[in-house]
Amino acid sequence: MKSRQHLVLIRLSAMGDVAMTVPVIKAALQQNPNLKITIVTKAFFGKLFLHLPEVNVIEAKVKTTHKGIKGLWQLSSEISQIKPDYVVDLHNVLRSRLICGFLKLRGFDYRRFRKGRKQKRALTKLNSNKKLKALKSTHERYASALKRYKLKVDLSKLELDVKLTIPSSILQQIPFNFDEEIIIGVAPFAAHKAKQYPLNLLEKVIKELAPHTKILLFGGGEAEVNALNQLSNSHHNCFSVAGKFNFEDELALISNLDLMLSMDSGNGHLAAMFGVKVMTVWVTTHPATGFAPYKQTKDDQFLPDLNQYPLLPLSVYGNKMIDGYEHVAESILPSSISERIKTFLNKKPSD
Repeated sequence: MKSRQHLVLIRLSAMGDVAMTVPVIKAALQQNPNLKITIVTKAFFGKLFLHLPEVNVIEAKVKTTHKGIKGLWQLSSEISQIKPDYVVDLHNVLRSRLICGFLKLRGFDYRRFRKGRKQKRALTKLNSNKKLKALKSTHERYASALKRYKLKVDLSKLELDVKLTIPSSILQQIPFNFDEEIIIGVAPFAAHKAKQYPLNLLEKVIKELAPHTKILLFGGGEAEVNALNQLSNSHHNCFSVAGKFNFEDELALISNLDLMLSMDSGNGHLAAMFGVKVMTVWVTTHPATGFAPYKQTKDDQFLPDLNQYPLLPLSVYGNKMIDGYEHVAESILPSSISERIKTFLNKKPSD
């Protein structure tokens, strides 16, 4: 008889969606002592689990070894070799369905998480009379898929508080002191421009937080690096880490922040998986679709004026803009963001 039950989770991308598996995985491990977990994901996203030694990663090399039907058959073979007791598809796209179908042929059962596509389509339909009723969160949807195997996954019992060690070589390059100063992260970019708060408005937030709050700026790609360097050079309380450190080092920095301010993007989920306070700016998307960071409250969500822009959200992923909504972000006042941040930081107990 096997002493431990082995659960395989399949979530190939994207970064924020993979990061949202972390609270669910931690809850499952805590509440099912005889459970071990392997996640199938892209190599880069496997780094999200380095602080969880009890979680193994199978790298999905979808651009090379595991490309196409033949490659996915090979990936299913690699998964079958660890003889999983449970398989859960947390992606529910063609590629993950094929992997599960191949595993079925090899004699392994599976469960699939339900995305709620119909409900999300209704929520993003361009209808001014639609009701913004919050859908089940992605974390809850992941947990529900695991519960279909009778596994215990009670997210209400899970508290996250993880601080990774920042290498001394990295600390030497940061002009702020994590032990003595309040340091927050700001990630002003997102996969789609329609989800971004304008940088000129964000600068007002930064000015209102100076001089007592130090800010690390996060981003990636040449254009973002250049923009954040310019922002950093213009404000003495800012330092851009974009393009300077590897992903593991950035995760260590994020885990030690006092707060993260992000768009509706992966950076918020990276911070939340460590238990860092996360505040998010929602422009053309909306937290009702279920993509809010783990355990985020409504007070920490900055939304446009829905009376002025009743068609929001325009989409689930922020990839849509319509006429008349180009300036929707301007209805979110910089002062509302900075004052909420100040209120939280003033109440935050010193370590």
